[in-house]
Amino acid sequence: MQGDGTHTSGPRSGSHAEWFDRVRQIGESGGFFKRLGAAHAALFHDDGPTLLVTFETVTDIRTQQADELPLGYHVARDRGWSHLCVIAAEDTWYRDPAVYRLFDRLDDGDFFDQFDQVVFYGAGMAGYAAAAFSVTAPGATVVVAQPQATLDPRRAGWDPRFTDMRRTSFTDRYGFAPDMVEGARSVYVLYDPEQNLDSMHASLFARPHVTLLPCRNLGRDIGTALMEMRILPSVLSAACTSTFDERLFRIFYRARRNYRPYLENLAARLISDGRLYLAALLSRNVANRLNAADFRKRTSQLEQDLAVMGKRLPPVPHK
Repeated sequence: MQGDGTHTSGPRSGSHAEWFDRVRQIGESGGFFKRLGAAHAALFHDDGPTLLVTFETVTDIRTQQADELPLGYHVARDRGWSHLCVIAAEDTWYRDPAVYRLFDRLDDGDFFDQFDQVVFYGAGMAGYAAAAFSVTAPGATVVVAQPQATLDPRRAGWDPRFTDMRRTSFTDRYGFAPDMVEGARSVYVLYDPEQNLDSMHASLFARPHVTLLPCRNLGRDIGTALMEMRILPSVLSAACTSTFDERLFRIFYRARRNYRPYLENLAARLISDGRLYLAALLSRNVANRLNAADFRKRTSQLEQDLAVMGKRLPPVPHK
């Protein structure tokens, strides 16, 4: 990923500079657009007393959104809400004095006080940032997917990932994300407990006003998974209307029953645990419901393995 405006190959045409020009026009037509040094930018669209703040990356926006506009922009625009998007062109964890200054100015100018409801969202490194910068909006709701609490090796030296960030300071301003959410009204941390490192980061957020939402077998990229299940807009919408909670998330999360990556992870986990009977039942169910040839093939193999063990699946019930 490049932040200098040079051309990058991918599913979209045009340089980053051309893309930023388009985003600039949107911001200047109904809010503001600011370049924050070479690696970041801020887009604000003013459209109502509810504010959705998202942290997103150029790569995700340009590859995951059909019109190459931020996810948060779509969620807010479609509902008549305001939106602030802090965009990263590189993997910086938003640890940049230019980003600090943006939130300093917003805080000093009582920017967040003009809104009745403020919600922060991000995933992964953007989840870290959403939690860290939410300190400038006391009373906000924070929804983050598999966030890192910090990459400071003295507090998270057990995480061997992201070694390029080891020299970046996570101990100065807006540093340790779990401390920065102390003033939030409510915080929701989504993570896969099967991903040990993500689970350890999530545990550092544990506070009385923090709800940990385990998403077992969802994998290493929960933000993308929620988008592919088409439930992330619903999650953010509920958070912006103060109706989001663990019960409602579980209702949304039922969509995993038709989400192939989740089902594949679950089947693989059952097989690795030696629970072949349950794996066979799951594979047969998915093969029949989703007409999935790979699950049908897996069912056949598992039935053969069970036959060797003297076990057999019950017949498929007639409708």
